[in-house]
Amino acid sequence: MGSISARRRSRRLAAAAALAAVLALWSLAWPQRAAASAEQVSIFQDGSVLGNPYQVQELRHLGVRVIRVFIRWSSFAPDPSSRRRPRFDAADPASYPAGVWDAYDQLDRAAADDDVGLLFTITGGAPQWATGPGAPPVVAHSNNLYAWRPSVRQFGQFVHAVGERYGGGYRPCRLCSPLPAVRYWEIYNEANFGEDLGPQAIDGSRVLTAPTIYRGIVAASWGALSATGHRHDTILLSGLAARGMDGRPRRGAPQGYPGNFGETKPLEFIRALYCVDSRYREYRGAAARTRGCPATRAAARRFRARNPGLFDASGFAIHPYPLGSDSDMPPNRTASPDPNYAALSQLPHMATLLDRVFRLYGSRAQLPIWNTEYGYLSYPPVKGGVSPATQALYLNWAEYLSWRNPRIRSFSQYLLTDPNPTVGVPEFGGFASGLLFFGGRPKPSYDAWRLPIFLPRTSAHAGQRLWVWGCVRPAYYAIVDTGAPQQAYIQFRASGGSAWTTLRTLTFTRSSCYFYVPVSLPSSGMVRLAYFYPAADPRLHPTILNTYIDPLAPAVSRSVAVTIH
Repeated sequence: MGSISARRRSRRLAAAAALAAVLALWSLAWPQRAAASAEQVSIFQDGSVLGNPYQVQELRHLGVRVIRVFIRWSSFAPDPSSRRRPRFDAADPASYPAGVWDAYDQLDRAAADDDVGLLFTITGGAPQWATGPGAPPVVAHSNNLYAWRPSVRQFGQFVHAVGERYGGGYRPCRLCSPLPAVRYWEIYNEANFGEDLGPQAIDGSRVLTAPTIYRGIVAASWGALSATGHRHDTILLSGLAARGMDGRPRRGAPQGYPGNFGETKPLEFIRALYCVDSRYREYRGAAARTRGCPATRAAARRFRARNPGLFDASGFAIHPYPLGSDSDMPPNRTASPDPNYAALSQLPHMATLLDRVFRLYGSRAQLPIWNTEYGYLSYPPVKGGVSPATQALYLNWAEYLSWRNPRIRSFSQYLLTDPNPTVGVPEFGGFASGLLFFGGRPKPSYDAWRLPIFLPRTSAHAGQRLWVWGCVRPAYYAIVDTGAPQQAYIQFRASGGSAWTTLRTLTFTRSSCYFYVPVSLPSSGMVRLAYFYPAADPRLHPTILNTYIDPLAPAVSRSVAVTIH
């Protein structure tokens, strides 16, 4: 991502403002709550939680309900760099090397103590002894981050070991108490990305192979999770990357794209996973056999019954990042309108595809869509990213759009803290999507995540009301801890003034943090959301930003400018 000129940025901001007005009119044309989600699960991913239980408490202060954690197969398997499989019982968690589970056990207990859920994403790379033939040399020298034609049977055994250990009754030692149960699962990470699962395609990229491999991974994982007591948990199909590539063989890309290690477009991946072509016709004959699909009509009638994971999963996960040409675009737009992409604004296309495929196999179910990884890169440090203030705005806007779509069941943030900007891919600045700068200084997005606020329309005539959407994320844990309802306040400050006054008091007594209410404003000015952490909360521990949370000082959202004509 290169830097964006001031003129180009000005044009984009003007376009964003115009689109915001269009969105407001569209929003007001519909009933205010009829089409919206009553609740979305807030998911957070940051690897620093491993080995650091205090980080769990910090995410709890932010109101995070579920923490996403990678369970990387090659990091647990014995002798992962050996081509020869060691002798051990891969389905037994006690057969794995000493210490490999320790950080996860500690996190499991800490999360349970804080009433925070865990989403375990069981994924590759694969140990060398479980990879298939024909791997390019880079796979053997990848430090086991790749998964080349991985053995689905052996992956399923690993999933069985994980499922058994975190099933709620496993004792890691004779005198230990049982480990708490994990209730959220994701079968693989970005299976449409070649380094995670390869090869993506063969025969000059005319035949997608990764969906065939992944179909086997789903079957093996579904069986393993069901056998270890997780059948009624939340089980998600692979969080897919939102973009991809295609192209014929050429110099430098003899297999074409996506080839071995490129990205398959997510909607193309899903169609191939369910054995249909671009016209939603089921594959037959040789084309079906090449893709591991039913070759006859009789076999196709058994496809749904033989693949329960594909049809009975709790949802299909996606990572609708605004990257590349979308990196500074508002969340209701995309600069890459490829019909096979799945950016946030394109998720209705993904829902339509899933519905159409399910109907082909006789199912009227509407598989929910889960956002399990999301965020905006900020500048600084990322050239081409958005400003920290715009990052905060776009995160709130994106969550509002997600909330309006009843098919989307979660909203996600990656990361808490920016990585060191001098390490890794320079143009990504260490992938600076965090709520804190590297070093710990908070961005505006920190408060924006904790107390999201968004006004679809920010101007009105005198006497008209404006609708305020938001979420009081920390209230859930305060209700759990104190047993008392929680209140938050929509506050207003007039233009040129300094004092904030409360316009409306909101009361929360249930699990949903969301509200969408009309407010009358006396004049132009600023609107914000304020919330006081309860002094009576027995688990109001120090945070990484404060020595302690002062219950006399409000946590506040970003401020939104409003104009009254």
